[in-house]
Amino acid sequence: MVTPSPVAVSQMPHRSLWGDAWRRFRRDRTAVLGSIVLGVIVFGAIFGPLLYDVPIGEIDFGRSSLPPSGEHPFGTNDLGQDQLARVLWGGRVSLSVGVAAMVVSMGLGIFVGAIAGFYGKWLDGLLMRVTDLFLALPQLPLLLLIVYLFRDSLKAIAGPELGVFLLIVVVIGSLNWMSVARLIRAEFLSLRETNFVAAARALGATPSRLIWVHLFPNVLGTAIVAATLAVGRAILIESTLSFLGLGFPPDVPTWGRMLFDAQNYLESAPHMAIFPGLAIFLTVLSINFIGDGLRDALDPQSRR
Repeated sequence: MVTPSPVAVSQMPHRSLWGDAWRRFRRDRTAVLGSIVLGVIVFGAIFGPLLYDVPIGEIDFGRSSLPPSGEHPFGTNDLGQDQLARVLWGGRVSLSVGVAAMVVSMGLGIFVGAIAGFYGKWLDGLLMRVTDLFLALPQLPLLLLIVYLFRDSLKAIAGPELGVFLLIVVVIGSLNWMSVARLIRAEFLSLRETNFVAAARALGATPSRLIWVHLFPNVLGTAIVAATLAVGRAILIESTLSFLGLGFPPDVPTWGRMLFDAQNYLESAPHMAIFPGLAIFLTVLSINFIGDGLRDALDPQSRR
């Protein structure tokens, strides 16, 4: 057996888990394409309203339902409002809801999964039965019921926009943490019996330190993948609520609300539904591509 010299070893490129994951991610063409598309959408949502400063609420019935043109690239809606400006502004709302709801669901899921997986026994059984209870609930009817019951109350407390935003984010996040909790629990159950956890426990590490310092970094890859997919799921749910008329007020453009407003004009002005629908489709599809790429890139079985 030939042993490499110290000079050869020192010249070997340094490798790490995240470096290897990034190299594998770059080789996934669909994941890279999804990243580019999502980056363009996020850039348009953040900077588009600043660069394309057409008012989103200006009503002009003389320009009602105009098809796409040089003056209005995405056409106008039934009130004569510019569709491109509303799609760009609606991206801010839809993406904000998706990210905020993801934070809520990931926070709940990671906390429940970590506690259940680390302590086990009766606490694990109790938390998993609560998780099963939430999984058994019919999500869409429950979402509609909660939003319908509490929307007006939160509007009166926090305003028509912020109140609906908080309600939608909390409801979506609190009804979509269960799969994350199960994933984190499974990872913790397998990791808590490893040697490095036993060594940390022997050195006097507290349970909280074991959970968040020693165990959680080892499940971070799983959490990142779940968080990525949770954003797309939250955007779809918010779009569904807005399409059913239970989302933001009519003067706040979201992609789902634009589809709701376009349902009566599918034959006479199909562009009113095509562009917001395409924005939802591309955003969710690109997020799913990124999630699949991250899952493969962070899979330790594929590390060389």
